[in-house]
Amino acid sequence: MNTGRVYIAGAGLISPLGHGLAATEQALRTNRSAIRPLDLFSLLHGTPLPVGQVNTLDNADSPPRTHRLAGNAAIQAMTGSEQPPDAIVIGTTTGGILTTEQLLRDKVDNKDLYRQHGLGTVAEYLAEELNCDGPVLTVSTACSSGAVAITLAMAMLRRGSYTRILAGGVDSLCRLTYYGFHSLQLVDRNGCRPLDAERRGMAVAEGAGMLLLTTEKPVHPLAEVLGAGLSCDAYHPAAPHPEGRGALEAMQAALADAGLDPGDIDYINLHGTGTPENDLAESKAINNLFTDPPPLSSIKGATGHSLAAAGALEAVVATLAITKNLLPANTGLKQVDPALDLAPLTEPCDRSVSAVLSNSFGFGGNNGSLVIAQADTFPPPADRQPADNGLAIFGYSCLTGAGGTRATLDGLQEGKKPAGMADLDVIAENLPPRLIRRLKRLPQMALSLALSAHESSKIPRKPSSIFMGTGWGALSETYDFLTRLAETDEQFPSPTDFVCSVHNGPAGQVALLLGATEANITTSGGDYSFEQALLSADLLLKDRKETALVLGADETHAVFSPLLDPSIGPETRLADGGGGLHIGRDREGAACRVRIPFFRRLGAEDVISALIAALGGQERIQQKYILVLVGIPAAMHEQGEQQLKRFLDRETGNTPVVRYREFTGEFASASAVAAVMAASFFETGVIPGTLLKGDDMLLADQSKRILVLGLGQHISAMEFFRP
Repeated sequence: MNTGRVYIAGAGLISPLGHGLAATEQALRTNRSAIRPLDLFSLLHGTPLPVGQVNTLDNADSPPRTHRLAGNAAIQAMTGSEQPPDAIVIGTTTGGILTTEQLLRDKVDNKDLYRQHGLGTVAEYLAEELNCDGPVLTVSTACSSGAVAITLAMAMLRRGSYTRILAGGVDSLCRLTYYGFHSLQLVDRNGCRPLDAERRGMAVAEGAGMLLLTTEKPVHPLAEVLGAGLSCDAYHPAAPHPEGRGALEAMQAALADAGLDPGDIDYINLHGTGTPENDLAESKAINNLFTDPPPLSSIKGATGHSLAAAGALEAVVATLAITKNLLPANTGLKQVDPALDLAPLTEPCDRSVSAVLSNSFGFGGNNGSLVIAQADTFPPPADRQPADNGLAIFGYSCLTGAGGTRATLDGLQEGKKPAGMADLDVIAENLPPRLIRRLKRLPQMALSLALSAHESSKIPRKPSSIFMGTGWGALSETYDFLTRLAETDEQFPSPTDFVCSVHNGPAGQVALLLGATEANITTSGGDYSFEQALLSADLLLKDRKETALVLGADETHAVFSPLLDPSIGPETRLADGGGGLHIGRDREGAACRVRIPFFRRLGAEDVISALIAALGGQERIQQKYILVLVGIPAAMHEQGEQQLKRFLDRETGNTPVVRYREFTGEFASASAVAAVMAASFFETGVIPGTLLKGDDMLLADQSKRILVLGLGQHISAMEFFRP
């Protein structure tokens, strides 16, 4: 029976403080800072800045450093577990970028060596190492990524479909983040001193934190994840809301989710980066929520800011606080800033802890707060998990080489293949020029899709949440930042390109434009990124009155795309685009509904049989589907065709099958365009005969559904059906 409790069965971390729980506890008890000058890679100019560098990791060339950090922490968390996790959810922002940076500097053009660049490859690496054949999700919400990954894992467990999930965050040091934060003048050359009157900024760091979460009570649970809250400032691409509005909302949501009052919290693990604006905004949020704040501190003066790993690493530290009665000090603090009106711990102390509130806030105002508590001390959270009955679609939009939604759908009706790249003028035609003057291709695509999907819905109120999937993120900004860094001998990196290079940047721009202040989540799982975004929306959108945008978009890049995307070969026509859905829980006025009945890795034994069972069995499949849209990435063509053959051999009906990438072209978020195609067919009631190589097909039977299958490395299914 699922009681709603999510226990922490295992925990692992590797950070500048050391390897494992015992080493971390010892370092925290002695109030030791591990921030030292960088020596991981050489610099062309200047004295190395202080960073939080892991010195207990081997120096292997493969896999990339981020992957090895994640693997180290994951093995610790899984120690004693006899079974692999049912699913893996990882937050990261760097992926294999450190390796990519060196390959680019060495002018290596062997694309096989770039195969672990993508953010999603970290979770895939863990799944391979741990024999996990369930869903593998990757989230990238900047510095809140680790906390958001734990939040999604908790939602999946509460729904009851899974029993054990490995969740956490990881990032490695790299030139992109090292020089990027320095270009923003956010780094303190004297080290990180959170909450100090003389603080000048952060220290970029690396590390990994992992939790094995389970709904089955372990013999000796470490703690319990009791609640989580997400919000978005919708204020600025890089700066927090000055009054800490989003931080306050995230903390309030986490307490409400846990069923606790502020007075139940015994310790607050602050985000506390050491930058003047971040610390001040968080302090205002704390003082608004707590009449008399409990003991609190930031550990980033000891570890540095490990970015996507921070929220997960600090969740492990919160677990240590509970199991070891340890309250860490605010390392680096000499004189607290009186403007903060807080009294952080200046020395570590022993104190019994029942509940910890842990904060993580990131670029784009992406905020996440977790409540971690002593197991079974508080009542289980109320069941607020939405049933798995699908999401209503009220509006949609797409971008392809043909242009926007109308041009794409009209082209399909005429038998044209819209594969290619839309002109920037076409992408930006519905966007205010002032809004996009500094934005490059991907954020413009996201904004265009978002506005068009919202406008087509005819819903007057704006969406409260944004969920976006992107396989590769902002390639133009990343390439331009690294190119300028090399061309200027590392002296003049572009702060604008750095801020816009983060994967969650486009979704943050959408939130800014539309004032969306609830969850803002970007997923990056390669060719299955859009499906992960849709799954995240289904897990987290609970209020029937709220609506959300689910977007999927990827840009193509003349240099990066052929190097990074295994589906793009020398003769492949470059293509990009995406799709957007305006969705909600209330069915009234919807064009159709969508649900994801299946999402698993290829490693599952006889995964096609499992797919067929999830869809209701062979007989039911023959009865309910009028069309199957199949997406097989070119890199997985042979394997995907074999999977499709096994599916069709068992599903012996005459349902037409359309390989939609023949129309959209090869790009990671092509499934978002397929989703828009399916939604449009239900709205018009007609499936174009040009897709079927025959006559138009009417969708007159109200019971018929359209299936969008993703094959290859993952097997995914999206069902579209009448409201």
